[in-house]
Amino acid sequence: MAVLKIKNLHVEVEGKKILKGVNLEINPNEVHAIMGPNGNGKSTLLSTIMGNPKYIVTEGSIELDGKDLIQMSVDERSKAGLFLAMQYPQEIPGVTTSDFLRAAMNARREKPISLFKFIKELDGAITELKMDENLAHRYLNAGFSGGEKKRNEILQMKLLQPQIAMLDEIDSGLDVDALRIVAQAINEMRDENRSMMLVSHYERMFKLVEPTHVHVIVNGVIVLEGGPEIVDKIDTEGYDWVKELGIELLQDEERKPILLENCAHAGKF
Repeated sequence: MAVLKIKNLHVEVEGKKILKGVNLEINPNEVHAIMGPNGNGKSTLLSTIMGNPKYIVTEGSIELDGKDLIQMSVDERSKAGLFLAMQYPQEIPGVTTSDFLRAAMNARREKPISLFKFIKELDGAITELKMDENLAHRYLNAGFSGGEKKRNEILQMKLLQPQIAMLDEIDSGLDVDALRIVAQAINEMRDENRSMMLVSHYERMFKLVEPTHVHVIVNGVIVLEGGPEIVDKIDTEGYDWVKELGIELLQDEERKPILLENCAHAGKF
């Protein structure tokens, strides 16, 4: 069972301070909703935990079961049990989905998975997610719709079985039916040995995947923590009520995709 502890985390991106003292503890069998206005640090937090080298930790610590994550490369963090479903999944022409998934699974195993077992697990997961059965033979995310890309991220999570799964706006681009399928897959993976962090703006996501904890990030700091009742308040009142706490809201900034190539620079796949 993995415990993730974040203490006084400060992070910069291209010299700009984004996170300004985040404290957070994630224990097994917990689902943490990460909410807040755009441009206030939600995706930065997840990307920093995963090890994207664009995000520079200037102060604080990130520990997984007492081990210093900041000193680990991306592949080491993945092998330790972390997984990030990206907000903007990258297209990789020339690499089939099945080759990518099998390589990812083998990278986290002492003994390579047999071809028969891999195909059985892959086909089963594709069926559960109601995806195109020919997906395994297509290049990774190439030509996929937005919804297909997001379901493909959940497919990876199901096959990799991480201890801590971080999902960055996995609901964006999904229609109602696809959202229910994805939510069901997420709920089926909830157990006493796994924890999750979900970034989303929408109540509908957290109605389908009910969080045990809710955190609101504003201006790089967690300003409010509680339970699902916070989701309801944000849904009905937006974030203007945060001003009543004496907190200034940052203006929305243009969000840029987090490219897979940025992560690749930090360590081997």
